[in-house]
Amino acid sequence: MYPELFKIGPLTVYSYGFMLAMAFIISSYILTKEVERKGLEANIASEITLLAIIFGIAGSKVFNLFENWNDFLADPFGMIFSAGGLTFYGGLILAILAIMVFLKRKKIPFLYIADAASPSLALAYGIGRIGCHLAGDGDYGLPTSLPWGFNYENGIVKPSLMFQGSDIAKNFPNGIVPDNTLLHPTPLYEFLVGVAIFFVLWRLRKKGYHMGILFMMYLIFSGIARFFVEFIRLNPLLLFDLSEAQLISLILIVIGIVGIFFINRFPDRFKFVSAPIKQPFSKHTKK
Repeated sequence: MYPELFKIGPLTVYSYGFMLAMAFIISSYILTKEVERKGLEANIASEITLLAIIFGIAGSKVFNLFENWNDFLADPFGMIFSAGGLTFYGGLILAILAIMVFLKRKKIPFLYIADAASPSLALAYGIGRIGCHLAGDGDYGLPTSLPWGFNYENGIVKPSLMFQGSDIAKNFPNGIVPDNTLLHPTPLYEFLVGVAIFFVLWRLRKKGYHMGILFMMYLIFSGIARFFVEFIRLNPLLLFDLSEAQLISLILIVIGIVGIFFINRFPDRFKFVSAPIKQPFSKHTKK
């Protein structure tokens, strides 16, 4: 594990922050190309990316604090200003709400942009998970005997602490999971799935689907992937022996399925033609 990539004088470049930045840069580039292809100004993509960064990180942090409420009460400042501790679904939900408000003011349908953003969303999530893997921040999975199990003892969250007091720890001497225990590299699983979802959506984006269909596919694919990976990850169970992430995943899957049915049932309600992009004045322009 490499929580710290390198140092430049007093500045430390952390692997998680670096990969998060790469995720936003790459996804912003892809979104810009898609927005232009769909007939909108390129600066729309930049503004959406900025909103996603601000509200995505804020939402991720807030949801994580609620998930770890007791730890937050014990050390509020430490939890708020820690480098880790981000919950993806929290960031996704708050970012979507902020972008919806922004697009409403621009008089652009949310689903029109959501379709354009879906491939880059999947890829950005996958790249971000590489950061989780390098940092060893606790997003790893349960102990495994599979040949690709990873040792996270050098991560910022040690397995001995991560599994402390859990049923998993009871299977080890003195109820302590050794830090060098091989674990499921769930961040890498999610990276591979994120890349796969990206390529599927990228190939489908020009198939002429009704507005919103691509985004609904993204919700279904990403929801299914997160639902199943949670079975090999340690998280508190809330309802029906499912974690918070699994319950949210099921909601997103249902929204995606119902959304596809509704859009195909009433296609006339999901049409939008963007205004032509204004071309800069040139002396060669015919009058």
